[in-house]
Amino acid sequence: MAHIIVSGNEKGGSGKSTMSMHVATALARMGFRVGAMDLDLRQRTFGRYIENRVANAQRHDLDFASPELRELPEIDQASLAPGENIYDVRLSTAVAEMEEAYDFIVIDCPGSHTRLSQVAHSLADTLITPLNDSFVDFDLLARIDPDNGNILGPSVYSEMVWSARQLRNQAGLPPIDWIVLRNRLGTQYMHNKKKVGDALESLSKRIGFRVAPGFSERVIFRELFPRGLTLLDLKDIGIQQLNMSNIAARQELRDLMIALNLPGVTVEF
Repeated sequence: MAHIIVSGNEKGGSGKSTMSMHVATALARMGFRVGAMDLDLRQRTFGRYIENRVANAQRHDLDFASPELRELPEIDQASLAPGENIYDVRLSTAVAEMEEAYDFIVIDCPGSHTRLSQVAHSLADTLITPLNDSFVDFDLLARIDPDNGNILGPSVYSEMVWSARQLRNQAGLPPIDWIVLRNRLGTQYMHNKKKVGDALESLSKRIGFRVAPGFSERVIFRELFPRGLTLLDLKDIGIQQLNMSNIAARQELRDLMIALNLPGVTVEF
């Protein structure tokens, strides 16, 4: 059965789609069969990223290892049982069809609370929550006392993850491995950066997630999207000499893949 990786939080602009594409492509380049789904039915950034990759490969006759994008199937409303939610059925049907065809399924959720996102979280074997390194995004996880920085309690997204964990437990499924990704980190040491890091470490012990390093803010990530490329593809398109920023970004991806500790994966790039 496929190992399901879900990228989610309830705030846009945190780099979920970029991270999803790099993780999915890294796994595909390692030889794994990788399925992909984009549950942001309006923006479809992850889906467009994969479509750009396929189109680029066809235009230039390139042989790229790639995740395979799957869409949610259409369901006849008349086939639903009383009280059954059509989005539940569409997602569960899609995942059931993919589970035996792939080693990994990477699901990218929208930056808002939707029924599809809620169900996807309950399906996650590994949940990755990228956060911009600021207390604006930290508020998604927990409320803090502005005077002393003490954590007052979990916020709405943490409560949603808790509900997903309860559903999995009731179904007899293994617990979710929840990883919070410190994304878009500044390269310089800053007081706020340390404060956010300390708060995340403290919160991780209370609500049960692991903290992992994400990607720094780099121009290269914005340049790769139109051609569907990732950091691992640069040499394939003739860029043999990587600059220092690209080398550092590639190392960040390697560190992320190691931190995920996915089953059967030995990181060798």
